[in-house]
Amino acid sequence: MKKVLITSGPTWVPIDQVRVISNTSTGKMGEALVDACRKNRFEVTLLEGPVAYPSQRKDIRILKFKFYDELLALLKQELKKKYDVVIHVAAVSDYKLKNPFKAKLSSHLKELKLNFIPTQKMIPLIKKINPKTFLVGFKLEPKLNMGALRLKTRDLFQKSKCDLVVANSTNAHHYCGYILNREGKVLAHPMSREGLASALVKLL
Repeated sequence: MKKVLITSGPTWVPIDQVRVISNTSTGKMGEALVDACRKNRFEVTLLEGPVAYPSQRKDIRILKFKFYDELLALLKQELKKKYDVVIHVAAVSDYKLKNPFKAKLSSHLKELKLNFIPTQKMIPLIKKINPKTFLVGFKLEPKLNMGALRLKTRDLFQKSKCDLVVANSTNAHHYCGYILNREGKVLAHPMSREGLASALVKLL
C-alpha cells in the first residue's frame, strides 16, 4: 500500500496578535486528491490548513496547521518518516512581515506601512529531507499557455527536483490543469479538480 503525504489549503502569516495575511486557497484540490488516493487504497496523511470546510474523514490521518511556521515544522517532522509520494498542493505564503507587531494594532491609524520579506520555499526541502520520495509539485497561474507553462514548470523541476508538476488555472467559472513530467511532456490535461486528481493518482 502506497503511503502518501498531501499538503493542502492556505498558510497564514501574522501582522499582529489578531490579524493575519492569507490567500484564497480553498483546499478543494487537496480534498479531491484525498478522495482519489483513498479510492485506490493509498494510506493518506493530510496536512490541512485553515480551510473553510475542514475534512471530516475518518479513514485518513489529519494534522492541522494555520501559520506558515506550523506547516514548515509539520512538513519537516513528517518527512523523517517513509512516504512513497508527497503531493505538495498547499498555497504557501511567499512573503511575511519582517517584524510582526507584538501587540494589536490600533484601528484608528491614518496610514500603515508593512515591510515584507520572502519566506523560505518549502518544496525544495522535501527531496533534501526525503530524497527517495516521489514528489508532485503544483504551479498556479492565472493564464496558461504552453510556452510559458513549460518555462515556469522547468524552474520548479530544477530547483525542487519534482518528479511531476501540475500547472493549473482557476477562476469562478473555469478550472483546467496540466500534468507534466521532467521532459516537459504533458501527460494529462483535465478540466476539473476531480479529473486532475484521478489522472494524477493513476500516474502514481
